[in-house]
Amino acid sequence: MPTVEELYRNYGILADATEQVGQHKDAYQVILDGVKGGTKEKRLAAQFIPKFFKHFPELADSAINAQLDLCEDEDVSIRRQAIKELPQFATGENLPRVADILTQLLQTDDSAEFNLVNNALLSIFKMDAKGTLGGLFSQILQGEDIVRERAIKFLSTKLKTLPDEVLTKEVEELILTESKKVLEDVTGEEFVLFMKILSGLKSLQTVSGRQQLVELVAEQADLEQTFSPSDPDCVDRLLQCTRQAVPLFSKNVHSTRFVTYFCEQVLPNLSTLTTPVEGLDIQLEVLKLLAEMSSFCGDMEKLETNLRKLFDKLLEYMPLPPEEAENGENAGSEEPKLQFSYVECLLYSFHQLGRKLPDFLTAKLNAEKLKDFKIRLQYFARGLQVYIRQLRLALQGKTGEALKTEENKIKVVALKITNNINVLIKDLFHIPPSYKSTVTLSWKPVQKVEIGQKRTSEDTSSGSPPKKSPGGPKRDARQIYNPPSGKYSSNLGNFNYGAL
Repeated sequence: MPTVEELYRNYGILADATEQVGQHKDAYQVILDGVKGGTKEKRLAAQFIPKFFKHFPELADSAINAQLDLCEDEDVSIRRQAIKELPQFATGENLPRVADILTQLLQTDDSAEFNLVNNALLSIFKMDAKGTLGGLFSQILQGEDIVRERAIKFLSTKLKTLPDEVLTKEVEELILTESKKVLEDVTGEEFVLFMKILSGLKSLQTVSGRQQLVELVAEQADLEQTFSPSDPDCVDRLLQCTRQAVPLFSKNVHSTRFVTYFCEQVLPNLSTLTTPVEGLDIQLEVLKLLAEMSSFCGDMEKLETNLRKLFDKLLEYMPLPPEEAENGENAGSEEPKLQFSYVECLLYSFHQLGRKLPDFLTAKLNAEKLKDFKIRLQYFARGLQVYIRQLRLALQGKTGEALKTEENKIKVVALKITNNINVLIKDLFHIPPSYKSTVTLSWKPVQKVEIGQKRTSEDTSSGSPPKKSPGGPKRDARQIYNPPSGKYSSNLGNFNYGAL
């Protein structure tokens, strides 16, 4: 093993050789052997090996392996020095290997080392983005769990910091291609991160790019498969994937396929859905997603069928008045519990799809069913009016801090929900039913109106959006949801029903 003096002497030979440095292979070999020495020798080797690396291509493998040994040394200062110099080895065909090594080194628990590895990866990314991606995705697909996790997080946080000249169209295409391979088997958290990565790519900002992402999510959601309401994994996967799809929908990127699947497969099984997430109102979560998607449906082959499914489900949450219930069984008993949050979602979805088939209620239902629906609507609307008045009275004069108490927050949300329902019911009472009013779902932010743009008079205010539920289709781990806020129901109790 060479001594410190021998290392310096051979360094001098190489440094003085200038253009003939490649002729001093023996001197470079001495420096490579320095990795077998003590702490001082290793520190010098960590600096000297990369300095002359490019002059000895025939010793490339030996040099990289020597530097890798130093990257795994017990002495943290030696490791840091060796990692810092790794980008100097990233030349030509060696770059993917260096990227692979650096990706594996992301598993370090030392914060200074971790930052050095990140900086080194970014450095070689700017040299050769495609080669670096090769190393990263190799470890994501085949590496240990901790390496896979950190490599994905590296891509999700660092790609957006790279300049356009690095993230070319070809590079973005490679990211999409490799991501598709990874998405064949991912956890919930990984799925969210990959959707973040892909949705940030410039080439996928177009309508066709967004459509590609929707198709990717649909594939992950297994929309071709029969829905299994009793399988928590199946339910979880659908919700997680749908939550990722919702922000992608627009007037040009349609939600039709998802809405049809929800109407056909999920709504009929709403009451039997199972979830591993404690405290989550799974039924409300499903209905909120459906409501958000219903605004972006395109031409729908099964429009009438989907409207019937929505209509039937809506009836379940809009009871008949007690005195008109079948056989008078409920007469004089406790008033039905009205699920305002559920009705807001279902009524909104029905209203959105009803715009595409405005004669559904008058031409597609028989007279008896339409009459039954009107009775239910009227009963619900009467109680609603009383409840809205009570909420407004309770909130009257309250501003600032007073509205931030938990009790008043609930009342504010309840007022948004009930106002929305009121507007939609009024539309359906028109003869023929109208679908012209616009409301903002109670959990969505209010859309700002530009100067000169007319706001629909019946648009209602809304609160903050819910936290998006992270999700993902497969692998082992399942991501836990943050349930959206805004659930509200009420017993009508002793309300004095007045005419509308």
